[in-house]
Amino acid sequence: MKFASRIDKVPPYLFVEISRKIAAKRAQGIEVISFGIGDPDIPTPVNVVERLRETALDAPNHRYPETDGLPEFRQEVAGWYQRRFGISVDPDKETLPLIGAKEGIGHVALCFIEPGDLALVPDPGYPVYSVGTWFAGGECYWMPLLEENGWLPDLDAIPAEAARKAKVLWLNYPNNPTGAIAELDFFKKAVDFAKEYDIAVMHDASYSEVAYDGYRPVSFLQTPGAMEVGVEFHSLSKSYNMTGWRLGMVVGNEDIIKALMVVKSNLDSGVPNAIQYMGIEAMRTSQHAIDERNAIYQGRRDRVVEVLRGIGLDAIPPKASLYVWTRVPAGYSSAEITELLLEECDLVVTPGNGYGKYGEGYIRLSLTINNEDMEKGLSRLANWKAPAPR
Repeated sequence: MKFASRIDKVPPYLFVEISRKIAAKRAQGIEVISFGIGDPDIPTPVNVVERLRETALDAPNHRYPETDGLPEFRQEVAGWYQRRFGISVDPDKETLPLIGAKEGIGHVALCFIEPGDLALVPDPGYPVYSVGTWFAGGECYWMPLLEENGWLPDLDAIPAEAARKAKVLWLNYPNNPTGAIAELDFFKKAVDFAKEYDIAVMHDASYSEVAYDGYRPVSFLQTPGAMEVGVEFHSLSKSYNMTGWRLGMVVGNEDIIKALMVVKSNLDSGVPNAIQYMGIEAMRTSQHAIDERNAIYQGRRDRVVEVLRGIGLDAIPPKASLYVWTRVPAGYSSAEITELLLEECDLVVTPGNGYGKYGEGYIRLSLTINNEDMEKGLSRLANWKAPAPR
């Protein structure tokens, strides 16, 4: 049999390989501590799970859900955006539930990209931006995210020829993997750029509710003109510790929402109703509960940064996201340091080049490990002799 060329074009999903290495070590009886995957270890709030238990018993929720979701869920999304960002959106025309943000991010390329089209994709960046583009038959124009630019893309450096061929501009702040943030002045530049070249802006805001030191991330949709040119993807996974329940939403431009609805209604059957009821309960969670959760992550962030600096690595504490992004010793690749940590410390970190060419020279450590395992892993890291620059 002959598979489509798009399958050969896409590299194996980064975390599949990480999981394979962990399993191989553990099969040898070795205790491996993983700082690799950003999957919250803190449980879903009890009241949210209880809401699932209640609604799962309702017979109407045993049938196919609607692709556009429960009206109550869309109304709660609109209410959440109003409370959190001061943004008014039409729950019926400007919101759509997703089977996790990843699903929507992957599918939306089918709304815009045709063979020969470009997507402007951040590098380093979440791999699904590029994979969705390739699956739709398009190509990526890589926008370097550089430390000296605060990990923001330089939109002025994009050649006019590439901008004219581009259909989509991908942004992601707070950022994975770097932990960088963007403010409204940058988003204003993105809106102006999108209007100049007739490009749709896709902003992945999955980490907006994980922030530290009193910082409150902004929404792209707070920018004047943003609703005219783009949408924002959001996930309840990181906001409310719900990765396993697969629930997110996209909010913004009515025409983009309508197009994505066409794709999804033909390719999936929507989010189970009982899980949407979970989401409604989650979005009513108090800010105090979120602040308490973030305080746990902030304590972990500070410990990771302390230990990394103690072994001579240049780690800057992020203001948001679930990750610490740090440069490896000069002369070593991301993969070399990743392998050394696995072999010498039985620790898993994520190599920066797994997120793109410009991620080379960095590693990413996730904060989603219980405190006991984190301290055990950090103890190993603190006693590790990091290689001298070469």
